[in-house]
Amino acid sequence: MRISPQSPLPLPLVLAWRYMRGKRSRLLQRTALAALASIALGVMAMVIAMALMTGYREDLERKLIAGNAAVLAYPLGPPGKATPADLARRLLAIPGVTAVGKVAYGQGTLLSAARPEGEAVTLRGVASGADALAGRAPALAPGADGVPGVVLGEELAHRLGVRSGDPVRLVALGYAGGRPAFRYQTLRSTGTFRTGFAEFDRNWMVVARPLVERLTGGSGGATLFEIALADPHRAPEIAKEVERVLGRDYLVTDWQRLNRELFAALRLQQLLLFFLLGLIVLVSTFNVASTLMVLVRERLRDVGVLSALGLSRRRLAAVFVAYGGALGLVGTLLGVSLGSAVSWLFGRFELIRFDPEVAAIYFVSAVAFRVEASDLLAVTVFSVAFTLLSCLLPTLRVVRVSSADALRYE
Repeated sequence: MRISPQSPLPLPLVLAWRYMRGKRSRLLQRTALAALASIALGVMAMVIAMALMTGYREDLERKLIAGNAAVLAYPLGPPGKATPADLARRLLAIPGVTAVGKVAYGQGTLLSAARPEGEAVTLRGVASGADALAGRAPALAPGADGVPGVVLGEELAHRLGVRSGDPVRLVALGYAGGRPAFRYQTLRSTGTFRTGFAEFDRNWMVVARPLVERLTGGSGGATLFEIALADPHRAPEIAKEVERVLGRDYLVTDWQRLNRELFAALRLQQLLLFFLLGLIVLVSTFNVASTLMVLVRERLRDVGVLSALGLSRRRLAAVFVAYGGALGLVGTLLGVSLGSAVSWLFGRFELIRFDPEVAAIYFVSAVAFRVEASDLLAVTVFSVAFTLLSCLLPTLRVVRVSSADALRYE
């Protein structure tokens, strides 16, 4: 074995590279390829799983914020001295707040000619202008015939068999004289919205806010402030400023506080899934150990020669650690590349979609895949670290063999 003295690399790396390129043993080649493939497959599974969980969580966050805003303020009693318009101006002055809207909510049943038994719906009453669900300037004002407009969730419109321009009948639950009362209203469909969030697309409808307040008796619907932020992750911090502005007349909360248990469970699930799939990588490192054992047995005479020439035990061990680490690193990078490509394809073309019944359970109609640099770094470090640990046993065998025994080995 000839080694160029002008090589810029340390001697252990040069030797490891020569052993990787060597074609003397078919058994060694096959075990090395098996180790490489098993690590790549395990890492690919981890990358896809992390992309799925990260994409699902972030997609859920985005759609929850789009439907309910980042910060919410519920009135606790009769209005205070400040008018809603004055409060809205003061809220807009808070740094980081981009929009303030007053929204009314209610419950009811929506009937159509194709579905006379109706569907339970959530009424979302908004002011004129843009709405996070219905889009820009939804047509909610009464038409020439005096019938108000309504924008339906796409799945709700499909279940009712309603198209744009079709009339629908709303039975709204409200209060009159302190008692529950039902009020009826004919509406005309002016469009649909699709958020990808099953709860909104299947059960929500958007109408003018004064109509919701009238149908619910003024106090039956929950009229509140929805506050949009430039950075939704600053919601807890800005919620404190909103509390200071609104005082005790409003209960202020934010999207993180409302969904704390849900997202804590998702993060725990992602962590457990990481370690569960990490077992695949852990098992695949045994193939690396097997490859090194074959390499040690086939190169034991070389070990004796190098040891006799003065190469220290530590540097001899570094040769085999570098060989195993290189196998693990190449397999890891291959798995990361394949996993990232598969995740991009699945997310780009929404290849995993749910039926409406299943979407109601998982809250989304299609699974989003999102590859994050932090996830890739965690997977890479995990895989390479355990690969290096698997090199310890074969390396100890090299260190313990004497030069004389290695030279006598056949």
